[in-house]
Amino acid sequence: MIRFTRAAVAALLVCSVALPAGAAAAAAPEPRPTATAQPARAATLPAPTGPYSVGSTVLPLVDRSRTDPWVPTADGRALMVTLHYPAAGGGRPAPYATGEEARLLAEQLGPGVSGDVLARTRTHSKADARPAPGRRPLVLLSPGFSVSRWTLTHLAEDLASRGYVVASVDHAYESYGISLPGGRTLTCVACTALDEGGVHGSVVTSTRAADMRYVLDRLTGPRPVWRHAGVIDARRIGMAGHSIGGASAASAMVADPRIDAGINMDGSFWEELPAEGLRGRPFMMLGTHDAMHLPGGTDTTWDRTWNALDGWKRWVTVAGSEHFTFSDGPVISRHFGLPQPELLTDRAVAVTRTYVAAFFDQHLRGLPRPLLDGPSPANPEVHFQHR
Repeated sequence: MIRFTRAAVAALLVCSVALPAGAAAAAAPEPRPTATAQPARAATLPAPTGPYSVGSTVLPLVDRSRTDPWVPTADGRALMVTLHYPAAGGGRPAPYATGEEARLLAEQLGPGVSGDVLARTRTHSKADARPAPGRRPLVLLSPGFSVSRWTLTHLAEDLASRGYVVASVDHAYESYGISLPGGRTLTCVACTALDEGGVHGSVVTSTRAADMRYVLDRLTGPRPVWRHAGVIDARRIGMAGHSIGGASAASAMVADPRIDAGINMDGSFWEELPAEGLRGRPFMMLGTHDAMHLPGGTDTTWDRTWNALDGWKRWVTVAGSEHFTFSDGPVISRHFGLPQPELLTDRAVAVTRTYVAAFFDQHLRGLPRPLLDGPSPANPEVHFQHR
C-alpha cells in the first residue's frame, strides 16, 4: 500500500519537482529566488488563455445524510467548494487561500516557504462576479491527498475562461488545512488513519465519489445552493482530479451516471472498475513518463484500469514531469526557489491546461480535438501509450 504520512506527502511535494540526476546541466534554469531568502512579493498565477473573464464564489456545504468516515462525531460531511465560471461583471480580486490554509501547507514545504506570501498568491478571478450569459458544461475537480482545492486554481481558472463552470472541492479531514466559515479549520485526520490505522485508500476514493454526488445534487438539483446555477448544463458534466483525486474521478463515474467523462492526473487507482467498465464513457489517464506510469510500470493499477476501460480512452504521459506537475505545484516551487523538474513551470502549466481542455471540449462539447489523436510537434513532451 502507498503510504500517505504527513512527512512523506510534504517530501513528495518538494522532491517531486526536483531535477533528475544529470538533468540540471541540460535544462535551462528558470529565474527564481533562492530558498533561503523568502520572497516578499506574492506570486501571480499564469493568466487564463480563454476569451472569458473569470468569476469565483465559495460555497460551504454539509451533507448531514452521511457520517464522516474520519471523524464520525462530526455534524455530517463538510465540503468546501470554489466555483470558477465565465464572468460578465467585475468585482474584487478573489483570494487564493486563507492565511491558515496556506500556513499549514507552508509548514510542510519547509523554511523557504512563507504561508503569508503563499496565501497572497494573485489569482485572475473576481469574487462573486456576475456570470456571463449562456449554459455551460460543469467540470468537477478533486485535489491530491493532503492538499487543498486551491492547488488546482490555475487549471480551474483556465477552464472557466474557456467557457466551463468548474467546481473545485475540498474534502473534510483530507487536507493539511481546510478553513470553514466562522474561522474553524479542519486538519488531516485521514493522513494518520491511512498511515497508522491501516485504512485502505479505497475509503478515500469511495468517500469522494459520494462527496461529488452530493455536490452535483446541490448544484443541479431542484433547490440549487448557488443562485446562478441556471448557467450549469446538467447534461454535460465531467470530472478531473490530481493524484487520489484523479482516482476518485473513476470511482465517481462508477457511482454516478451523471458524470459523462473523467481524467486521472497521475493518481494510483484504489478501486477496481466493475465488469461493465464505465459503460462506454470516455476516460483519460494523464501522468508521468517514468517507471511509475508507463505501461508495465510500478503502478500496476494503471495497466489494470486501462484494460477495464470500455469506451474512448487515452493513456498520455508527459516527459520531464513529476507528480505535482499537474497542479499549482510548479508555480509555487518556482516562486519560492524550490527545485524544479526537467519540465519547467511554463510548459507544465501549458501542457496540463491544453490536454485537459481538449479532452473536455471533445467529450462535453462535441468539438473534435485532433490533439488527442496522437503526438503533436507542438508538444514534444507528450507521449501516447497503447496506440
